[in-house]
Amino acid sequence: MTARDAMLNRLRGRNLETALERDFYCSPEDYQVDLDMIWYRDWLFVGHDCEVPNPGNYLTVQVGDYPVVVLRDRDGGLRAFHNTCRHRGSRICSAEHGTAPRLVCPYHQWTYALDGRLIAARDMGGDFDKSQYGLKPVHCASVGGYIWICLARVAPDFEAIRRHIEPYFRLHHLHQTKIAFESNIIEQANWKLVWENNRECYHCAANHPELIRTFPEDPTATDGEDAASNPKTAAKWAYWESIGLPSKFHISPDGQCRTVRTPLLEGSVSFTMSGNAAVRRPLADSITEPDIGTLLMFHFPTTWNHVLADHAISFRVLPISPTQTQLTTKWLVHRDAVEGVDYDLRELTGVWLATNAADTRNCQENQIGVTSPAYDPAPYSPVHEAGVTQFVHWYCTHLEDRLLEEESTHAG
Repeated sequence: MTARDAMLNRLRGRNLETALERDFYCSPEDYQVDLDMIWYRDWLFVGHDCEVPNPGNYLTVQVGDYPVVVLRDRDGGLRAFHNTCRHRGSRICSAEHGTAPRLVCPYHQWTYALDGRLIAARDMGGDFDKSQYGLKPVHCASVGGYIWICLARVAPDFEAIRRHIEPYFRLHHLHQTKIAFESNIIEQANWKLVWENNRECYHCAANHPELIRTFPEDPTATDGEDAASNPKTAAKWAYWESIGLPSKFHISPDGQCRTVRTPLLEGSVSFTMSGNAAVRRPLADSITEPDIGTLLMFHFPTTWNHVLADHAISFRVLPISPTQTQLTTKWLVHRDAVEGVDYDLRELTGVWLATNAADTRNCQENQIGVTSPAYDPAPYSPVHEAGVTQFVHWYCTHLEDRLLEEESTHAG
């Protein structure tokens, strides 16, 4: 029986009321199935338009075994390529961010234009055809200031993501921002445990004193199916939508993407210890109202986000190994905001740096316990863990559909 067959059997027989079985969180074989069936086939958030504003600007990302470079070409378009030279495979761009008029492999100096064409390869003989050795493209798209890639040969329809996200993000003008600070953490935990930790606030009171000064522990805050029943939330939604800010909870039919604008605690307008704005200059000149809560956007498997009136925070999840995950957090401010004048970096980042640090410990301890042969999960909390069950349900149904599709293809 193959690893895929074994996983399909476990998916079909799983207990819907509890977390997944041990192997889903630590097995190298299960991890490879995750990569093949999800990470190498879905649209993945990798960065922001503002990180590559000009021709020649690039960013790099590693998705499983695939190094990828994303860049702005000479016509101002976004492109992505496999970051591996067509000669003998060396990685071309090793820096996380950079600027180059062309891409030059450091090994043998094969040189590529920003559109991926091979334009120079010395001493390759007179019959060598450069046109056959351009960089291999990766699907790339952008919406709302967010850059996405897909490694699949045939990518899923991106327009469904665009239609979902664009109305919520249009007035926030995130393409007119800059990265004020970036944090990279290696979580010692499977990528699904990182997500499950994020999708509930059952642990917040004991672990996140900084966050709960402004963010509600109310389970409906991030699991908006029930949020409309809260009179305060319903009133906030009505007001925000009256000023042109889509706010009501929206989830994609497949459960992969969800958006909702959540009120912060009374008197708070931003994620700071005081609840006051962290940045004097609003994130977007088009939004002058200081209290617009936090716009939440989740898209499995790579990103969750908070967009406020004064700044935005994006979180990117990338798997490294069965028990390691990279979490990248970026704080975005108006592109003309000046550090030390419009914002203090410690005040801007303090709440989420502390929250991330606590969750790094939580996820590591969770992984250690889950790896134990004695691990036997109890039922989820019906009050606090609806977000976890929604994520796990998406993962299982998405993976099962892909495995069945694969099985059908091979059978045919």
